[in-house]
Amino acid sequence: MKAVIMAGGEGTRLRPLTSNQPKPMLPMANRPMMEHVVALLRQHGMTDIVVTVAFMANAIRTYFGDGSELGVRMVYATEETPLGTAGSVLNARDELGERFLVISGDVLTDIDLSAIIEFHERKGAMATLALCAVENPLEFGIVIADENGAIERFLEKPTWGQVFSDTINTGIYVLEPEIFDYIDADRPVDFSSEVFPDVLARGRPIYGYVAEGYWEDVGTTEAYLRAHQDILDGKVRVDVGGFEIRPGVWVGKGCTIDPGASVEGPALIADNCSIGAGVVLGEYSTLGSNVRVSDGAEVRRSVVHDNAYFGPGVHVAGAVIGRSCDLRRGVTCEPGSVLGEGCLVGAHAHVRGGVKVYPFKTVETGAVVNSSIVWESRGARTLFGRDGVRGIANVDISPELAVRLSMAWASTLDRGMTVTVSRDTSRAARVLKRAVMVGCNSAGVHVEDLEVATVPVTRHHIRTSGNQGGVTVRLAQDDPQSVILRFFDDEGLDLPESGQRKVERLYHREDFRRVLAGQIGDIDFPARAVEQYTADLIAAVDLSAARGADMKLVLDVSYGSASFVMPNLLAKLEADVLVVNPYARTSGMISVDRDAHARRVADLVRASGAGLGAVVDADCERLVIIDDEGTVLSDDQALLALLRLVLETRPDVSVALPVAVSRWAETLCAQAGVPVVFTKLSPAHLMEVAAAGEVGFAASQSGGFVWPEFLPAYDAAATLVELVSMLSLTGQTLSKIVDDLPPVNIAHETVMTPWEQKGMIMRTLVEQLDGHDLVLIDGVKVPADDGWALVLPDPDDPVTHVWAEGPSEARARARAQQYAVRIRQLLRSGG
Repeated sequence: MKAVIMAGGEGTRLRPLTSNQPKPMLPMANRPMMEHVVALLRQHGMTDIVVTVAFMANAIRTYFGDGSELGVRMVYATEETPLGTAGSVLNARDELGERFLVISGDVLTDIDLSAIIEFHERKGAMATLALCAVENPLEFGIVIADENGAIERFLEKPTWGQVFSDTINTGIYVLEPEIFDYIDADRPVDFSSEVFPDVLARGRPIYGYVAEGYWEDVGTTEAYLRAHQDILDGKVRVDVGGFEIRPGVWVGKGCTIDPGASVEGPALIADNCSIGAGVVLGEYSTLGSNVRVSDGAEVRRSVVHDNAYFGPGVHVAGAVIGRSCDLRRGVTCEPGSVLGEGCLVGAHAHVRGGVKVYPFKTVETGAVVNSSIVWESRGARTLFGRDGVRGIANVDISPELAVRLSMAWASTLDRGMTVTVSRDTSRAARVLKRAVMVGCNSAGVHVEDLEVATVPVTRHHIRTSGNQGGVTVRLAQDDPQSVILRFFDDEGLDLPESGQRKVERLYHREDFRRVLAGQIGDIDFPARAVEQYTADLIAAVDLSAARGADMKLVLDVSYGSASFVMPNLLAKLEADVLVVNPYARTSGMISVDRDAHARRVADLVRASGAGLGAVVDADCERLVIIDDEGTVLSDDQALLALLRLVLETRPDVSVALPVAVSRWAETLCAQAGVPVVFTKLSPAHLMEVAAAGEVGFAASQSGGFVWPEFLPAYDAAATLVELVSMLSLTGQTLSKIVDDLPPVNIAHETVMTPWEQKGMIMRTLVEQLDGHDLVLIDGVKVPADDGWALVLPDPDDPVTHVWAEGPSEARARARAQQYAVRIRQLLRSGG
């Protein structure tokens, strides 16, 4: 006996889950609903199936194919225009020459189909309808039958005053081919409202069979969640897959569950999920395949589709999270909320109950979403952030993205050019670097692979080799789950904004250059890149005094790629060096606590009598400095100390400093008669100014220092060599210099600011501060006699920053809070 599965429904009440997939393909216990229907038909011996399709028919055809993988034979009948339930079956008439069963492809049921067929045969009916008793029949068609099952009356979607029965039409029918005589062709026709009443009116035998078992229409989000709970409670017999590790808890293959996680039954975890430490997976939770739940997250009574990512501290309760959604740190989704496929929810955002976010929308960091997001979407404003292209490895930054992004970048270069690539020691960087090289080669660009190398070595190799640019792939040091792809120009500097925009345009249009097979780029492995870097650095620094000073150093290289540079470099210094954490090791690198490492180096400096200590970051760009008394210098202290040494040893130098630097830095330069070029806070702009050839020293407020005569970019190794040289030339101890430094009191506040109001905030501030001597290099800086305040919108997040300096810590904090309050008032008043 053949079966007809009606799979043409759009499932509009289930949007946004069905916005970009047909309702029969909606996951139910991690399998499409229609797959459970197919399994039920096969269980009752019906393996010859006709599927009627309409909305997004290809999604169904592609998944099920000819049905052979599920042990059935499938053919498809396509509706070009909506034909109704009866019209769609009539459209498949050529396949239905004998008795057949009709069932919806978007219901969850385990009704005994064989019993319905046997009843139909015994009664000799033309049509038999499977009926089911429900508590609330208002949303369904009521069927009234006599004690023998003969149907007496149909009532579609009644009011309570019309409810004379609680047995409803389930949409499961056993039909004889003569039924086609009652279906008009070429127009939409419905079984329950037109065909069956007509058959009944003509006196033909039509029966109702009150079936036992489970049946759920799954027409709403509430029904969707309830159906999952019923599956986990065993109220309906379906195959959930996986292993039942304890009563009510099913786990698929390849899953990783931290011993510190709590999984409360009943729950279903599909294949290859990752559950972090401290996670609470509460009752009635269903996770699809490849879901990652980070440390401290909590999920209860929710359904999560495949490939979703939950950041640390996420709280989701009673929600449905669509495929490939990305919920960042601290996100909350209240009961009844629904996220469509591919949504990105920024850190600490709050999605209120009942809110529906349609597919591929972006919720801003810190936003509180009170109403559904259907059309509005900010999307990802740019691929490039302040550090490069950054995201969670294998979530945001996948090998596929790396290939396409590098193809876009390589397409901006001439075919046949050569670029430099490098990485840190992590596995994530290794696989993504290979993807980058594939993308470059496919666009006809050759690659010189430095393999594991520091960022300064990569920059230096680009400059000295004449290559057209470079890429380095590295773990983000503030988040070991994230990686950064950093792109450099032909001078080894960060790709300028104009270049970034060009790459983004090509990436989004997928307008990549695809060369002929003979023009595909090659890969080379240049030798002695580190040795050349070391030789050039030593040649650029006067080490005559340092080599005779018998300097003792304690150096922590943070398990990073700096360990490949420092041994060769330190040998040239002729210093007595104790190196801590000298071996490049990813597990150590991702667990580095900068402050803890600095304290350990400080202890070693005091114990060994060393004249200097330093903690170099894993990328060898920034460092923490420890003086000869074991004092860990703050970033502001380090900047002032190095600035004082530079001014003393290079009286004709000019310097570049960010606009938020302490007023004492400007005072030191003024006393030495040295000009200061103020820059934006972004490292890229600081390096751009340093590369222009007008300054001899540049410094950030985050431990990054630039020595343009050697390399116009952050370089911790160069900074260490220069520091040793300057201390030796002046004969001073670093502790004496630090003791003479004035105290720096800079406070920082942040104010959550919607993107659309950032411009208003800055415009209104400038208007309100008219008459003040404003500095508008980056944001709005308001000088005062004893300090300053700086208001600056964040380029990546919906945040406005306020920095302020004062004569004391309390005064600086009060000044920062004053401007933060002013911004909040502007936000409330709308300007």
